[in-house]
Amino acid sequence: MNRHAFLVSLVAAFAQVALVACEKTLPSSSDASAPSAFSAPPATPIPPTATPPPPTPTPAPPRKTGAANAPTVSGASVAVLDGDSGALLYGLDPHRRMAPASVTKIFTAIVALKNGNPQQEVTVQFDPAQLTDSTLMGIQPGETYTLEDLLYGLMLPSGNDAALAIANAIGGSVDHFVEMMNDEVADLGLHDSHFVNPHGLDAPDHYSSAYDLTVASRYGMQQYPEFRKVVAAQTWEVQGTRSFTVENLNHFLGNYPGADGVKIGFTDNAKRTIVASATHNGHQVFVAVMMVGDWVLNTAPLFDWVYQNFTW
Repeated sequence: MNRHAFLVSLVAAFAQVALVACEKTLPSSSDASAPSAFSAPPATPIPPTATPPPPTPTPAPPRKTGAANAPTVSGASVAVLDGDSGALLYGLDPHRRMAPASVTKIFTAIVALKNGNPQQEVTVQFDPAQLTDSTLMGIQPGETYTLEDLLYGLMLPSGNDAALAIANAIGGSVDHFVEMMNDEVADLGLHDSHFVNPHGLDAPDHYSSAYDLTVASRYGMQQYPEFRKVVAAQTWEVQGTRSFTVENLNHFLGNYPGADGVKIGFTDNAKRTIVASATHNGHQVFVAVMMVGDWVLNTAPLFDWVYQNFTW
């Protein structure tokens, strides 16, 4: 064997030895469980994605199946809202910005319930000088009542003293509470309301609209059981530093079948205002009338018209 042939055979022998060594080191293709330096690490199992619940569908608004037009009522601005869908069923200048008087307290009650507990005890604080020409619950600074008692005093006899006591307790000050009221207007997506006090006495830049007031009332009814209970009550027994009875000034309650709320108001600038609600056959309707003549006589026909001319 010459030198060249010997070198070729030597290289071939080394190659054979290396191949055998490699086969002993690497797993066979049939051994799926053996780790390999050349294979990707096992994939982490991906848990199945939970299917989110479908959104709750908004009920369809009722269909107008009757031929009658909405009745003419004494009022400068009117909104009639379907409680199920939130649809505006009738409006007479419903977005007109007007002095709301004590129906302001609808927003006061909502903000109080959103940020407070009805059973929390409140030590009454307010400046009596802010209560000129006011309807009152009849509480005094330094007395203690539950927030629930104050809410009844706010909404039934329309106590401005209760409004100030609630504002100071929930907001820390009247000014901050009013900011919370205006934040609530924005949270509800409303554009026709702005408040400068929690009670509704006439003041520059203090206004709301029939539409905004019906939307807020519907929200309060749907979100807060305590709100529903308060605005439907005709009397309430206050139990605190002193015990006494407050009575509801809203005579729409008890004078219209199915009436279950909400609030009336009066000031020299606003005149009479009302937001009323009634429920027939499980369907709630809200009516707001600004600068209304008679609270009951000018709201009852609108409810009659809805229930006689719309089908859910």
